[in-house]
Amino acid sequence: MYHTIRRWFDPRELRELGETPDYRFSLANERTFLAWLRTGLALIAGGLAVAQFLPPMPLPHLREGLAVALLLLGGTVAIRAVDHWARTERAIRLGQELPASRFPAVLALLVGLGAVLLVLAVLVQAARNT
Repeated sequence: MYHTIRRWFDPRELRELGETPDYRFSLANERTFLAWLRTGLALIAGGLAVAQFLPPMPLPHLREGLAVALLLLGGTVAIRAVDHWARTERAIRLGQELPASRFPAVLALLVGLGAVLLVLAVLVQAARNT
């Protein structure tokens, strides 16, 4: 674990591996990292917005639970982004197959599940108000 985290912050170790790749591949990897980072920041901003601006929901603590879930998911995406960037950069430099990841599918499922739960909460609130 320590070695993995150290690789994130020590570019010298990464540069000493394998051969210097075509810079376009490294830049594409960096753009992908930045896209994931923006996704993480958007989830964190959404969590803060839910906590601060969403009115109370029909179920107790639903708003707080949703805010915490978005904040944790955003943090997880940011950490996953740097780990995937480092593993991909390493694979590119060593001429290996790029690392596979289930994370995009898991993230999509979690976001979809969250949307379904919010639809149910809205419908419950609408039914209570009629």
